[in-house]
Amino acid sequence: MRTRLLGDADGLADYELVEYLLALAIPRRDTKPLAKALLREFGSFAQLIGADPDSLRRIDGMGDGAIAALKIVRATSLRMLKGEFCERPLLSSWDALLDWLRADMAPIEVERVRVLYLNSRNMLIRDEVASEGSIDQSAIYVREVVKRALELGASAIILVHNHPSGNPEPSRQDIAITRDIAEVAGKLGIVLHDHIIIGGSGHRSLRAMGLL
Repeated sequence: MRTRLLGDADGLADYELVEYLLALAIPRRDTKPLAKALLREFGSFAQLIGADPDSLRRIDGMGDGAIAALKIVRATSLRMLKGEFCERPLLSSWDALLDWLRADMAPIEVERVRVLYLNSRNMLIRDEVASEGSIDQSAIYVREVVKRALELGASAIILVHNHPSGNPEPSRQDIAITRDIAEVAGKLGIVLHDHIIIGGSGHRSLRAMGLL
C-alpha cells in the first residue's frame, strides 16, 4: 500500500486510506476490519474524519492515537483549503472559501454559527464561532455580531451556519435574522456580504437567492 501511496494514490479506496492511517497509529495489527467498520458507522471518509473524538472513541479499537491520526488529516486538509483564500480578498476567492466551509462545517452534528469579519479590502480579519446550539437550532444575536465587528474595526461581515439535517434551505428565522443584521450593521457602515448555509447536500447563499 505504501508503494501505491507514493505512486497513484487516487486508485486507493477510502477504506485503504483509513487502513493505512490506522496502521501508523496501531502498529502490528490488521487495521482493515476497523477501517471498514468506521466507514460503515460514519458513512463516508469526510464524515469519518469530521466526527468528534467522543463518537470515534465509542468504536471498539479506537484509542487516542488512532483518533489523532484521523484528526491530523482533517486539520491538514482545512489548513490547505484556508490557505487558498486567507491572504487574498474573500470575494475574489469565493469558491475556495466555500470549499473550506463545506469541509469544515458539513460534518458537524450540531448547529454552529460563525462570523467572518473582513477589513476594507475584504480580507479576513477574524473567523469566530458566534454560537453553538442543539441539533436543530442556534441563536444569533444581532447586537453581539455588530458589536464585535466594531471592536475589530471590520468593514464587512459574512455569516455562516450549518444545518445538521443536511438540507441547506434557509428557514424563515434564517432570513429574518439575516435582514436584521444587515439593517443594523448597515446603519453603522458595516456591510453584510452574505449569509451562507452549509448542509450535507450542498450550500445556499442568501444573497444569490435574492433574500439579502
